[in-house]
Amino acid sequence: MVLLIYLPLIALPLAVSLGFILLIHRLFPTFRFTRPSPTISTPISVNYHFTRVCNKTCKFCFFTHKTSHKMSSPDAFHGLSLLAAAGMKKINFAGGEPFLYQAFLGEMIQYCKETLHLESVSIVTNGSLVAEKWLAQYGQYVDIIAVSCDSFNQAVNEEIGRGGGDNVKSLFEIAAWCKKYGIKFKLNTVVCRLNYQEDMNAIVSELQPFRWKCFQVLIVKGENDTEKTLRDARQLQISKEQYAEFCKRHEAQSCFVPESNELMARSYLILDEYMRFLDRDGKEPSKPILEIGVQKALAAVYWDQEGFVKRGGVYDWSRNQGTGEAAGGGGNGEHKELEF
Repeated sequence: MVLLIYLPLIALPLAVSLGFILLIHRLFPTFRFTRPSPTISTPISVNYHFTRVCNKTCKFCFFTHKTSHKMSSPDAFHGLSLLAAAGMKKINFAGGEPFLYQAFLGEMIQYCKETLHLESVSIVTNGSLVAEKWLAQYGQYVDIIAVSCDSFNQAVNEEIGRGGGDNVKSLFEIAAWCKKYGIKFKLNTVVCRLNYQEDMNAIVSELQPFRWKCFQVLIVKGENDTEKTLRDARQLQISKEQYAEFCKRHEAQSCFVPESNELMARSYLILDEYMRFLDRDGKEPSKPILEIGVQKALAAVYWDQEGFVKRGGVYDWSRNQGTGEAAGGGGNGEHKELEF
């Protein structure tokens, strides 16, 4: 009985809608109702993973050694210039381990600063191959060096796959070199089953990074999600509550920047070794920007711009911004000059 009463109320709007569509098609036979095209965005900050080769075997790695490909310098220069013309202001060189190719890395960062005049050039490294001699030559072109360290317990680092040296000693050396050469020192930590209960406050306070990024371990389809992929990070996953426990323990650090799976998953623009944008939904990557250009490549993937802003993707990322001391200070400064 109730259904009979409400049926006309439901049917009337549907009939009106269908009538409107039929009228539009009668008046304009070639008109088609389509979904809006994806918004083409400005690639303000790009992570260029120019190599998959690495000298460590981290169990949770999400950019594994599937190929040994690396662009030639002229092709890489061309790709970087296309990105700059499209609006890129910050480039982050990552891998793999970028310092396995120190000459190539030096060429890239020098080109980005001297020719492209980018606001920020950063490097993410495991720290094992960073040398003061390289910094003395190229440090003037680097705004930020981020060193990955997941524990201050060497046994834990060994189990994670970052073994083969004294990680803590290397951190203090690199932090001191960064201060000497005017580079901002950043710390990256992946929070996982092996380290989420660790208290890292004392050594982080001593190191004084300007930012300490703490990522919840992330599963990426085709990279670290099964027993058939080169890495299987499922064994290292933690719950939201366990990640929150780690964050609560360290939230008093002024440099602390937490990044959960929800924020991290699709908020990064990642360019792979072929200069293709990756789509973290498990879809195929874009075609190389050298073949189709930046805008068409961007249109082929999903970039969560809201998530990018929410996770603090824009910050005081130039070496002459922020606290005035490259190696220390808080990491929550805003980049007032940039607008989206």
